[in-house]
Amino acid sequence: MSTVANDFSDVIQEHLQIINQLTGSKPLITAASKLIISTLVSGHKILLCGNGGSAADCQHFAAELVIRYHKNRRAYPAIALTTDSSILTAHPNDFSFDSLFSRQVEALGAEGDCLIAISTSGNSENIMQASITAKQRNMTVIGLMGGDGGHLKSLVDMPIIIPSKTTARIQEAHMIIYHWWCEMVDEVDHD
Repeated sequence: MSTVANDFSDVIQEHLQIINQLTGSKPLITAASKLIISTLVSGHKILLCGNGGSAADCQHFAAELVIRYHKNRRAYPAIALTTDSSILTAHPNDFSFDSLFSRQVEALGAEGDCLIAISTSGNSENIMQASITAKQRNMTVIGLMGGDGGHLKSLVDMPIIIPSKTTARIQEAHMIIYHWWCEMVDEVDHD
């Protein structure tokens, strides 16, 4: 029988340490919330891309924006580029997995839109290419990353970096950030 590397208390302590470090990123996280709000209220959309657990985060965040978070309010346009199974299988088959998201940004992104690029390593090639394409289309790019931000940090307008190498802790911090962004969107207008 294998043993667990960390006691659950150790996991909680690691989580709390990472979450407490978010206060150092508060100005950038706040600026990103204002950008998301201004993008949405001006009639533009949010596109999101990520791999694995970050893909699930894209879907989660998009659903909160389109449907609602806590308060009833108008629906906002947010598209997780991680959900169309035909695109997700056809593009890598016909072209390359590296350009999977950039192709969708090319098709769906427009000037004034915002791309939220999520990569726990900051080095996912398909996320970097999507960010480059978004910038070419005069979109603003918010990056949610971990570790040292990898190569992605230099390709985005707002690099929000979680200083951890543990994927689970990075994703937990990302969720807290985008849930707070949802709360800020809820405050814009509601019934």
